[in-house]
Amino acid sequence: MRVLFLCTGNSARSQMSEAFLRVHGGDKFEVHSAGLEPTVINPFTVKVLEEVGIDTSSQHAKSLETYLGTDFSYLITVCANAEERCPVFPGMGTRLHWPFEDPAAFEGSDEEKTEKFREIRGKIETKIKSWLIDLG
Repeated sequence: MRVLFLCTGNSARSQMSEAFLRVHGGDKFEVHSAGLEPTVINPFTVKVLEEVGIDTSSQHAKSLETYLGTDFSYLITVCANAEERCPVFPGMGTRLHWPFEDPAAFEGSDEEKTEKFREIRGKIETKIKSWLIDLG
């Protein structure tokens, strides 16, 4: 089953979602993530994923255009901007929207930012696990 997680920058929420589905979904899924305006993976994303033993060294920010024409079983948007702006294109299966707060928009000290990224990381992992149970 091929899954694409989509957000604006492909720097935090979609990267976390991709990482957790790889971990918890195993070889049942081919997992990708992309952004409408890709940047680079946020260093706090890397930090909080490494804290739970996930290596992000093979992940990088990618554009949605990279996947145009690819068939996906699921397109999952993880931010309101992506949900509103995402084009509909052939080969897209079921479309889901999981709105998560943008941890990169949080302002505070580095420790406070780290805590916000941890909070969102936890919410994303919980959602992935719940979705996998629902899928059976």
